[in-house]
Amino acid sequence: MANQAIIAKKEEVVNEIADKVKNATSAILFDYRGLTDAEVTELRRKLREEQSSYKVYKNTLTKRAFDKLSIDLDNCLKGPSAIAMSDDAIAPIRVLADFAKKHPALELKGGIVDGKVASLDELNELATVPSKEGLLTMFVSGLIEHVRNAAICLDLHAKNLEEESK
Repeated sequence: MANQAIIAKKEEVVNEIADKVKNATSAILFDYRGLTDAEVTELRRKLREEQSSYKVYKNTLTKRAFDKLSIDLDNCLKGPSAIAMSDDAIAPIRVLADFAKKHPALELKGGIVDGKVASLDELNELATVPSKEGLLTMFVSGLIEHVRNAAICLDLHAKNLEEESK
């Protein structure tokens, strides 16, 4: 029978995983085998720049945490897995997908985005979404077009009123 201290320690890790996953907007599972220490350091730096982090947990403890949260990602917990988590739903997905393009050893497996299980296909689709700043820039560009057109219309209307008053 396992030592009570060991069981308590494992339960503590399970609770840690469950809390982190529950509080994160996205939690992405990926396989990191084959990455060098320098590549892992680069990946951690890129994730940190996007206010994301990752950690490696034992699959059995991760499975228990997922079971505790009623999340079914058992198919993603085969082989070594790491979890990238963030309050930004898209940032870790984009960082991991971009990193995987340059470093084929990294493979996305699946994850949780906004409380819902996301498949590999869904993650790949989300990876193409521009950053928040990029989306805001596109939005503002669209608004500027309408403001410019409204200014032209008002200017023409003002000139038309001037000519009518003469």
